[in-house]
Amino acid sequence: MHSIYLAIYLNVFLVTSANMLDFAIFAVTFVIILVGAVLYLYPSSRSASGIPGLNPTEEKDGNIQDIVNQGSLHEFLACLHGQFGPVASFWFGGRPVVSLGSVDQLRQHINPNRTMDSFETMLKSLLGYQSGMGGGATEAVMRKKLYESAVNNTLKENFPLLLKLVEELVGKWKSFPKDQHTPLCAHLLGLAMKAVTQLALGDRFRNDAEVIGFRKNHEAIWSEIGKGYLDGSMEKSSIRKEHYESALAEMETVLMSVAKDRKGQRSQTAFVDALLQSNLTDRQVMEDSMVFTLAGCVITANLCIWAVHFLSTSEEVQEKLHQELEDVLGSEPVSLDKIPQLRYFQQVLNETVRTAKLTPIAAQLQENEGKVDQHIIPKETLVIYALGVVLQDADTWSRPYKFDPDRFTEDSARKSFSLLGFSGSQACPELRFAYTVATVVLSTVVRQLKLHQVKGQVVEARSELVSTPKDDTWITVSRRS
Repeated sequence: MHSIYLAIYLNVFLVTSANMLDFAIFAVTFVIILVGAVLYLYPSSRSASGIPGLNPTEEKDGNIQDIVNQGSLHEFLACLHGQFGPVASFWFGGRPVVSLGSVDQLRQHINPNRTMDSFETMLKSLLGYQSGMGGGATEAVMRKKLYESAVNNTLKENFPLLLKLVEELVGKWKSFPKDQHTPLCAHLLGLAMKAVTQLALGDRFRNDAEVIGFRKNHEAIWSEIGKGYLDGSMEKSSIRKEHYESALAEMETVLMSVAKDRKGQRSQTAFVDALLQSNLTDRQVMEDSMVFTLAGCVITANLCIWAVHFLSTSEEVQEKLHQELEDVLGSEPVSLDKIPQLRYFQQVLNETVRTAKLTPIAAQLQENEGKVDQHIIPKETLVIYALGVVLQDADTWSRPYKFDPDRFTEDSARKSFSLLGFSGSQACPELRFAYTVATVVLSTVVRQLKLHQVKGQVVEARSELVSTPKDDTWITVSRRS
């Protein structure tokens, strides 16, 4: 198991001084991998610098079993901060980790000029990728601009296609009897797979067979990311490891083939086309396409799933959205240039991210000695941002467990949300892509349908890399008169 941590760490360490993208909001289960790698290799003191927290349950494993017993790292951190306050420590193996669980403490630690994206860094490290991870600040800025431009261009060029895909799904929902249960996870993950593959990789994926093959490999890869690395269970199962490696190799082959086919094409409409027009190598194009499609599908799907679920619980919010559509668009369909004017839609999506704790963990390696409150954080300490804890902190959010989009009319709420990396210049391109798709979904749905929750249904979240419902979530729909 230590050999796994070492291999991953060597990739991560190469970029600890490199600048990547803006502060990431997407590093959740990968934190376990980074923690293990960093703390195994750094021969730092066992002292937690006086920061309150747990003593190690076991000398060798620290508090690993406590994390496992809680069910997820997020649940463990919620209990940790509930017991010890906003700055707390625990042990991973024989080394201390510091966790920050409130806006005030995060404000002291977050560097808004930092461009290293811990999500991309850890995902690439886990996949064994190194491209783009050893350059300096100038290269990082250029790659960030390229990535954002690629996302913006594909949305602009393919917006009619996105509308068509959403209309097809909503048309299917309209055909259902009023009392038929509609499975959100199945339907919206399917929509996300179609949207991300066609917009990112081009018209090859208008073939359903290509999408099905992509989905099969995507699920095989994603199901293993962050799973089994805590206890090395995948390494202990030759069948699981072989399945994962086969799916990854097949996905890489497909992405390389897509890039080869699209080279020299006049049509420059897909995400991959912008990468091909840059000075990236073929390998870099494949790896960036892998990261975007892997994460993009899951982020987009779950933002849509949670948003539609929360809407089904509030007729009032549905009516406010419907009224904003009337005020801004009239009878016209939603367009890319009108989306910024749909401010209540933005509030609904922000509140969806907050209430669902869409990405509950992020992490940064302490490059230099730092200080939060009176606590000294030594150099080369892993610092966890307990975003799921912060997003439901009663000191920051009134009635934190209530779905209330109106809270984002307040400037303080918007500033806190932006600080955490969920909006403004800190938001990464994948989340902006997801927000655009979700806005199209919600605008199309609420214009034509009313959403209703299924009585007696209890929806529980599984907080992993991205928070997702533990089981499929169901709604019923009726036509809007």
